[in-house]
Amino acid sequence: MKKYRWQLTILFITGLVVGALLFFERRGGLGEVSAPKPVEGGVYTEALIGNIQRLNPLLDDNNSVDRDIDSLIYSGLVKFDSQGYPQNDLAESIGISQDGILYNIVLRKDLKWHDGEPLTSADVLFTIELMRAGTGYIPDDVIALWKEINVQAFDDLNLQIKLPESFAPFLDYLAFGVLPRHIYGQMDLAQIVSSSLNLQPVGSGPYQFSELLTDNGTITGIKLSAFPGYYGQKPFLQEIIFELYQEAESAYQAYKDGYVQGIAEIPSNLLPDALGNTDLSIYTGRLPRISLVMLNVNDPEALFLQDVDVRKALLLAIDRSGLIAEVFNGQAVIADSVILPETWAYNNSIPRFTYDPEQAKLLLKQAGYVVTGELNPVRKKDDDELKIVLTYPEDALHEKIAKSIASDWAKVQVEVVLDPVPGDLIVDEKLNPRAFQAALVDINLSQTPDPDPYPFWDMGQASNGQNYTQWSNRTASDTLEQARVTTDLSERIRLYHNFQVIFANDLPALPLYYPVYNYAVDAGIQGVTMGPLFDTSDRFATITQWYLTARRESGATDAPEGN
Repeated sequence: MKKYRWQLTILFITGLVVGALLFFERRGGLGEVSAPKPVEGGVYTEALIGNIQRLNPLLDDNNSVDRDIDSLIYSGLVKFDSQGYPQNDLAESIGISQDGILYNIVLRKDLKWHDGEPLTSADVLFTIELMRAGTGYIPDDVIALWKEINVQAFDDLNLQIKLPESFAPFLDYLAFGVLPRHIYGQMDLAQIVSSSLNLQPVGSGPYQFSELLTDNGTITGIKLSAFPGYYGQKPFLQEIIFELYQEAESAYQAYKDGYVQGIAEIPSNLLPDALGNTDLSIYTGRLPRISLVMLNVNDPEALFLQDVDVRKALLLAIDRSGLIAEVFNGQAVIADSVILPETWAYNNSIPRFTYDPEQAKLLLKQAGYVVTGELNPVRKKDDDELKIVLTYPEDALHEKIAKSIASDWAKVQVEVVLDPVPGDLIVDEKLNPRAFQAALVDINLSQTPDPDPYPFWDMGQASNGQNYTQWSNRTASDTLEQARVTTDLSERIRLYHNFQVIFANDLPALPLYYPVYNYAVDAGIQGVTMGPLFDTSDRFATITQWYLTARRESGATDAPEGN
């Protein structure tokens, strides 16, 4: 019996465990868990970096602090999720005619401004009229678009928008923050710009203005409180306080000193320390920007850029992973498309180019170039040099990027002449007149969830538009032109997927990277999620689900199924 004693011991323990489980099952304990349920209450304080100027959604384009605060105070007819899909906001429904010209909008019932006044279609029309007459304050393309559109209100809840022709990206233009006519109705936009009401905002969003925080007459922050009449999900956090700091370092120090619970941005130099702080949660999201090298395929001094093998070789020769590691401390994502990843239009199956200098050399050889020596440029049979002028914005960051690219190209015997140009002059002096060979360009797609690559890549924009590369591909252009007139989303997805394959096979520009954004919130704040961004204020897209405290409630749960 001695040799079997350990087996008997195991059987005895097993019996005790099974008995205990049966006992708790009879008592109702098995299959029940204590689930946390968020409780209303609590204050969240975040450090913003910059200054408050005007808390007005028509005037906040150039100030991220204003946009952050406005995103909680104001609402639009629509909003967009992290994949770029439109969601109804103030609108209860939006019906689009089959030809894509009529938009019949029904507002939610019982919408209220923060001061208790009703929000109606008259407020929407009033805001549109301000944009139409917004010369000097509203972007020119927005003014021009609204001037061509007919808007009619039938009653307080129903209005109709009529476009001159079908324009699928139009929903982007319905995300504007609506202003209260009963407050601003007697002012034109110039008067509104200088009004003190911009520091006493009245909106319809989940949070309402409470008070400005000041120190010796200087605004140091703002306090918001949950709006009890909000039409959407009521927020759990009852108060949001934004404290203003002038740089990220002092904002991060304020967190470490216990003054704030969140930091609007963690730049790459602070990231290692922030990641080492176990009390701090870091959320990372792709920014709505793409950096690339545009190639002027019609430059008479660089006719080799018309050869697709040369263009592919130039991309294969760039060590983009190394560039991101060296210049951005890893805080960027390699770009393979001019459409943002993780959006509804992105094609995950497009051809990709990984760093391969040997393959780059092979493609150059196939294009007729031969390497004449380690220190000599690549030449063709007619002694034509493979020499590129790389234009870039004249600042420290872009200089690092340009030098990194030049170094990589030199490894495949491509000679590079660096051409720094002041950032505020590069469009007028280089891109618009097409006076460049290769140009390091950052395309900012902020606040434009619809991908619509038409302006940069359609052949109709090659002479006077933003198609600076002068790329002329009829199939690509037909695809883009169809995609911006059909309102069938599945068809648009198909067309944009096709466009991205065409682009990757032709490469009129060399995609480099998408930068990322790091946001930090104390681990004590629960329910925080953040996806890819169309603006940094999108980090508050789920703000109504954030909470500080929760109570635990017992509730039966289904037992997991076996395989």
